[in-house]
Amino acid sequence: MAPKRNKRSKVWLHFTRKDDNRASCNACKVEISSAGGNTSNMQKHLRTQHGITLTECFVFDQLRNDFQPSNSSDVSMSSAVSTADDHDKGTGSEAGSVCSLPLASPFTEAGKAKMTQARVDECHRAVTKFVVKGLHPFATVDALEFREMTKILNPKYKAPNRDSLTNHFSAWYAVENGNMISELKRVSKAAITADGWTSFSQDHYLTVTLHFVRNGQAHDKVLKTKAVYQAQTGTAVAEEIDEILEEYGVRDKVVAATVDNAANMDVAVKKLQIVKFPCFAHTLNLGAQKLYNCTTISNWAARIRSVIVWMKRSHMAKVVLTEKQELLKLPKHMLLLDVKTRWNSLYLMIERFCEQFPAIQAAAIDPRIRKPMEKERLARMGNEDLRKAEEFVLLMRKHYTSTLAVSSDKSPTCGEILPILQKLQRHYTVLEDDSAFTRTIKEDIWKDLSKRYQEAVIQRFLEEATILDPRFKSKVDKDEVWDRIREAAVAANTEAAADKVSEFDNVVDCSTFPLSQSKKMHRRRGVKMKRRRRRKKKKRTMQCFAHTKPPPVKQKKTALEELFEEEDNELQSFQQRQPLLSLAQRVDQEIQLYRSMPPIPCKDNAILWWWNKRDTLPLLSGLAEGFLCVQASSTPSERVFSTAGDTISPERSRILPEKADMLIFLQKNC
Repeated sequence: MAPKRNKRSKVWLHFTRKDDNRASCNACKVEISSAGGNTSNMQKHLRTQHGITLTECFVFDQLRNDFQPSNSSDVSMSSAVSTADDHDKGTGSEAGSVCSLPLASPFTEAGKAKMTQARVDECHRAVTKFVVKGLHPFATVDALEFREMTKILNPKYKAPNRDSLTNHFSAWYAVENGNMISELKRVSKAAITADGWTSFSQDHYLTVTLHFVRNGQAHDKVLKTKAVYQAQTGTAVAEEIDEILEEYGVRDKVVAATVDNAANMDVAVKKLQIVKFPCFAHTLNLGAQKLYNCTTISNWAARIRSVIVWMKRSHMAKVVLTEKQELLKLPKHMLLLDVKTRWNSLYLMIERFCEQFPAIQAAAIDPRIRKPMEKERLARMGNEDLRKAEEFVLLMRKHYTSTLAVSSDKSPTCGEILPILQKLQRHYTVLEDDSAFTRTIKEDIWKDLSKRYQEAVIQRFLEEATILDPRFKSKVDKDEVWDRIREAAVAANTEAAADKVSEFDNVVDCSTFPLSQSKKMHRRRGVKMKRRRRRKKKKRTMQCFAHTKPPPVKQKKTALEELFEEEDNELQSFQQRQPLLSLAQRVDQEIQLYRSMPPIPCKDNAILWWWNKRDTLPLLSGLAEGFLCVQASSTPSERVFSTAGDTISPERSRILPEKADMLIFLQKNC
């Protein structure tokens, strides 16, 4: 069977190969003939149906990981060639006067020279990166002010127009996407986060991010922000995620997925047959939202909310409040309003209310706004409201801090979940001297949180992840968990050793192939063996006629080595007499050593700690990578939506979903 032809044309950014003769358009799903590797029909379809014109672009080829140096003068590119004719023309009005021409010198001749192709490509890359990373519209390069700016910066450089920029941008994406696929081939274990989002133009997108550990550092990549056009059932989401993972060759490397608590995501991850973790930040928010269902707390919060809404709506109230803040020497902070679907917004509203309570009280009795407030029949805040607010802030601060901890940019791992839950359980334990207000909050929140993460698979995974996190290993100290760690380490290292042996021996079981293919493989291996024998025979013949090499000269021992030669010989003989330990025994030794080590501070990097211990604990360090890459929350996917919102803004609502995916990919990964 002939090998598949490599997809080198830029047209494959917009088409998906169905078979050797057909390809499907990513935008309209129409199938176009591609027999014999022909791409002309597909380019014509893009040009006539979607207004996309493809031309060859080599500007970003220098960024390719497997880039081979070539003569840049041979590269021709209709959209990227910079013409300097306009810059070489004289600007003076006395063009016909010989006396007005400057004398020729090396400096004047250098000034007339055109830019080299390498320099032009470098400038094109800088302009493309400016537009993509800054989330600027592509029309920016056609703006008169932009072109004047580039002309002043370098009169010889002609900036690309909008069409050329699109070509450069697609070429950059193709290079970086290929680089990522090559990079992910070296990854052994990874985890994903996934979430859905609807854009301003009512297109629904699914984002998948990949997280892995390599060389003592945590890496996260945005794989796809894919537009989907079918109902997002669990089965549909599973197929979409599976397609993305297969495209990047990481389907069999994913050990867990962190998603929100939506039912379709739960079904999707189960169909993918990987461990599913509910987003911990979302789980904490669901627990806090239970306070809205409590009549006592919701009525009290509504009284505060009504005053804040009125003060934010009235210009005079804002003026008076600012005056009172200056008089009372309070921070000039605006009052905040809660939104039920926004995380921690109720806590932030009450916290700001406590801070500005003296100013609110002083403003409420000011004659300029007192009568309007009385007319609106707004309840006046009293000391009882302040007492409840202070209790609420004191009680919910730990909940708020927990949400921040698992939503930080430092990619918190799932090993933090159980320690945080244990701390919250102690915090929400009802005490005898608690007021009725505090008791209600504690009972409502912990009643919801206590039901989370109770599945046996999730519990086991979290316990093992916590033990292998050197910051929290003392939080879960059960012998059964250490036994599971021991079994997992032995199994993982046995499998790794088997893989290395199979790669070294290069043994292929031909019985699993069809008979015709098996014969071909035997024939191919026979040819290789004959060639190997001929090379060995030739090498022996050459050695017979070669001059005899002198014996290697022994290096002279240093004075210290000569002085302690007897001790070194005894040590070497002792090491040789030591019996070789089995894999299970070595794992037991590493576990005992790891358990004897003290925990590290929470501010330290657990991934870097394991990297520094890879020589001392080689068997456990490889196992720990599979747990440290799993995220505690799905906020990495949700942060992509912030970028997507800036990319697909009202001013750019007609941007193609495929182009939006490329923009987000480059903005987040490059």
